[in-house]
Amino acid sequence: MLKPGAKPITGPGAVSTVEPVAESGGTAVAVATPAQALPALPVRGTDFFPGWRGPAVPPSWPVFGAAAAVGATVAVAVPLGRPGLGWFVCAVVGAVAVVAVGRHVRRGAPDRPAWRADTVDAAWGLAAVGLAGVAAVRDAPWLVALCLLAALAAASIAIAGRHFRSIAFAAIAVALAAVRALPWAGRALREARRSAGSARTVISALVGLCLLAVFGPLLASADPAFGRLLDDLLPTVDAAHLIRWAVLFALGAGALLGAGFLLLGPPAPPTAHPAAPLPLRRVEWALPIGLLVGLFALFVGVQFATLFGSDAHVVATTGLTYAEYARSGFWQLLAVTVLALGVVLLASRFAPAPSAADRAWKRGLLGALTALTLVIVASALSRMWLYQEAYGFTTLRLLVLACELWLGACFLLVLVAVVRLHAKPLVREMAAAGLVALLALAVLNPDRFIAAHNVTRHALTGELDQIYLATLSADAVPALLELPQPQRCDTLTRIATRLAEPDADWTSWNAARAAARDALADVRC
Repeated sequence: MLKPGAKPITGPGAVSTVEPVAESGGTAVAVATPAQALPALPVRGTDFFPGWRGPAVPPSWPVFGAAAAVGATVAVAVPLGRPGLGWFVCAVVGAVAVVAVGRHVRRGAPDRPAWRADTVDAAWGLAAVGLAGVAAVRDAPWLVALCLLAALAAASIAIAGRHFRSIAFAAIAVALAAVRALPWAGRALREARRSAGSARTVISALVGLCLLAVFGPLLASADPAFGRLLDDLLPTVDAAHLIRWAVLFALGAGALLGAGFLLLGPPAPPTAHPAAPLPLRRVEWALPIGLLVGLFALFVGVQFATLFGSDAHVVATTGLTYAEYARSGFWQLLAVTVLALGVVLLASRFAPAPSAADRAWKRGLLGALTALTLVIVASALSRMWLYQEAYGFTTLRLLVLACELWLGACFLLVLVAVVRLHAKPLVREMAAAGLVALLALAVLNPDRFIAAHNVTRHALTGELDQIYLATLSADAVPALLELPQPQRCDTLTRIATRLAEPDADWTSWNAARAAARDALADVRC
């Protein structure tokens, strides 16, 4: 029995309970009281990220709209053949959609993100868009593949912010969130199915598509110019295309839902746990580091005598020609650079420095080891450059040279951290330096750079590897036009054969291929 005026509580998210209440006359009656409202979604973490509980509310329609827009763009614009403009279009639409979802989130929690974090995240996002744009201006397959993979990782890091201590997990955070977003989105769709307004919206969209299907063909048949425009914009529809669109739409929409899941319910910021210094005395960590510094100093002294000496000095000292000497030790020096970087990072993080004297020793030894390693990096770079000058430039040699330059940039970052006695790992900064190096490599235009130096080497020595140069991409065509006959025609004919087939549609349009076709059209062999 209910108290007069009380109403039972019904509806989703509420449970009625009965509580006895004593009234006048000593008669106990039951009063309906609301139980605690249930959350819109079960909130729970995962085994891998117990602090990442996810959003407490289902996705809103703006999030679903952004997911649909990104999915449709990916389905239409991604070129599955030759890389081209479509990748850049997908990156731009995805960036705009993520920014829109982010602004939607900030309206509910305007004080959540800090300005500094926003600036850093925006830099990662701009780098992702720039890396995706490489597919529209460069034709080298290896360069485009590296840039697209780096773009996906940079975009995930931009969305994840600094909510993950490990940058490796931040680089795949959107993919992890996309998997977790499936039940999250399913709950919202189940609730929307019971809403009359949502059903009417879906019906309205279907009616609009039907109207386009009826009037589009009629208008296309009425005007040939409009018909050609529709043919260019709308690809051929068959079973294979429908399957491809469905898969790409699911991937694009899932990625945006993962981004929304991450933005609406990010994991708790990682708690800083500074590594406790190992219980070592100064001599126990300074002695091995000091011995390594002595060895590096001896090696650097020998390098100055050989690298800056004459060819005759190198031959007399090593018994090798200058080019053979330059080639002989590069890979060993590369291994030394990587191992030395690990030693400096470990010592910087774990070597104790409780007193001023300990801090001075730590700065001095690690600073000296870092500076000497930078000289070894310079030696490796000099060897590789001399080797390529003697034997010719190739993609692998140039890529290894770029990796060595990136390692040198990492050592400069480490040197600054050593001087400041900053024990925090510099993984994010090193990854950012890697993205900058990759963008710089794309600006350099590797295939054209390689072709230009081999053309110059041919003019000086008469040596030329035509078989290798013919395997380069359309990026190399402007430089190869400087070759004399008959080498020019022999090399360019093979590239022209690969470019004879036009790009499928606007999604595969590429500036380098278009310019190469125009240039080859004027070549007469």
